[in-house]
Amino acid sequence: MIKINYPPYHPKIKTTAGKKFIFDDVRKRWVIFTPEEWVRQNFLQYLVVIKKYPAALIAIEKVIKLGDLKKRFDIVLYDNNHHPWMVIECKEMSVALDSKVLDQVLRYNVTLQVPYLVITNGSYCYAFEIADGQMKAIDNLP
Repeated sequence: MIKINYPPYHPKIKTTAGKKFIFDDVRKRWVIFTPEEWVRQNFLQYLVVIKKYPAALIAIEKVIKLGDLKKRFDIVLYDNNHHPWMVIECKEMSVALDSKVLDQVLRYNVTLQVPYLVITNGSYCYAFEIADGQMKAIDNLP
């Protein structure tokens, strides 16, 4: 498990027509404020502020094809050559990070073929490196 030290974060939040929204600094737009979105926004702050990943190399909630199915990943980081490099699956804090969550991110990787997989619920974070056809847990995000 990786210990995430989140940076201080003071999000912009608004209510419109009875719905709460949070401003996504990476996508530069307002999104519906759900428990999962709260985790995603805090993790994005960690990636950009603490890990110094460039926001320009981060994609959020994009559709990918898995065979005939269309699925939407949470976060993908790209390398400097714009190849997918890390996929991150976010769950709300009440969701256990079990084999179902890991299977979900592994399915995304059938299409994405990244060397790093991450699952988080905001409280807990697990990361894995895939090399030479083997997956191993890692203690820190690269």
